Amino acid sequence: MSKVFPKLAKSITLAAKNGGPDPESNAPLRVAINNAKAQNLSKENIENAIKRAAGKDASEISEVFYEGKGPHGSLFYIECATDNTNRTVGNLKIIFNKNGGQLVNSGQLDFMFSRKTVIEFPVPEDKELEEIELELIDAGLEELDVEDGIVSVIGDYTSFASLSQAVETMGISATKAGLQRLPAQPIELSEEEMEDVEKILDRIEDDDDVQQVFTNLA
Repeated sequence: MSKVFPKLAKSITLAAKNGGPDPESNAPLRVAINNAKAQNLSKENIENAIKRAAGKDASEISEVFYEGKGPHGSLFYIECATDNTNRTVGNLKIIFNKNGGQLVNSGQLDFMFSRKTVIEFPVPEDKELEEIELELIDAGLEELDVEDGIVSVIGDYTSFASLSQAVETMGISATKAGLQRLPAQPIELSEEEMEDVEKILDRIEDDDDVQQVFTNLA
């Protein structure tokens, strides 16, 4: 939690900074708050994160993206929020270099991932999946998957606001929502190979400036 809570708070601050402090009119902020609540971030910390968006500290935070290659053909797309890009890129270079990978030029791996809206929630007891699918098609639904009792709503990244609103209108509470980078060609690795990749992945996720990490692993 010592790592997760600051990242959740920073995502709220960035959403409020970019779209205003009112979650009713700011869909990304509304989703960031819901994600934080799902991880048990306190109401006080959520409110403080929103207030922080109007302060000097928030004005110095920027969103930056990095791409890297890891062992066994693994690829990484890393989303960061930082007030010091030199520190962030320096830390990531060290992580990759020490774990059999390398940071690559921005845009080199972008085509290997598709940016998508992904909204998740438990299978509702009072609604049929077919009904949900039909309701969400006009809002931009591209795919609806169900696995282990969790419904995943997938659409283009431009449909984030419309899909989020449509899910809310149906009375469904999302347990997770946001923009994700889905791999165009997922790869499967052996258990031994996965151990090598997980080492570098864990170190990347532990960095305070890293918000999200996406890979090409199946």
